[in-house]
Amino acid sequence: MTFSFIPTALEGVLIVEHPQFRDERGFFCETFREKVFSEHGIGPFVQENHSRSRRGALRGLHWQKEPAALGKLVRCVRGRIFDVAVDVRSESPTFAQWVGIDLCGDDNRMFWLPPGFAHGFCTLSEVADIVYRQTDYYSPQHECIVRWNDPKICINWPLAQPILSEKDARAPLLSDGDL
Repeated sequence: MTFSFIPTALEGVLIVEHPQFRDERGFFCETFREKVFSEHGIGPFVQENHSRSRRGALRGLHWQKEPAALGKLVRCVRGRIFDVAVDVRSESPTFAQWVGIDLCGDDNRMFWLPPGFAHGFCTLSEVADIVYRQTDYYSPQHECIVRWNDPKICINWPLAQPILSEKDARAPLLSDGDL
């Protein structure tokens, strides 16, 4: 199986494509191969999560700071989402810049966000299931969050009135937070 690792406008953030084989029975695809991914600086992984969201739900923008910073490999297994990575490395030349990608259960793409990038997504289908692997464990004391509509970041979300958790709705702006 051959994977493609496609760079984005943010250094280190990648779109990962994988082949899918279809026939009258359905399909088969390989979504991960440790040796190949590690050659591209992805992994190793210690935790996998599954999230289900309904249309209009927006989750994010979340990341973890050192010493528990983590990378995420995100894959939509059902439905469709708009997935976003934001550079939150304060010394980076692309600080506060973002890149987004549509992911859906019918495509063969994943999104790699290395440590130092906030993650968020909104659900565009009736329901979406997202599976993502992490390079470190969830650590509430290291979790950081920034408001989904922060004007410094200015993400072009494909919805105007998202459904938010209380935590996401109250998130600080980049200018308010201590990164």
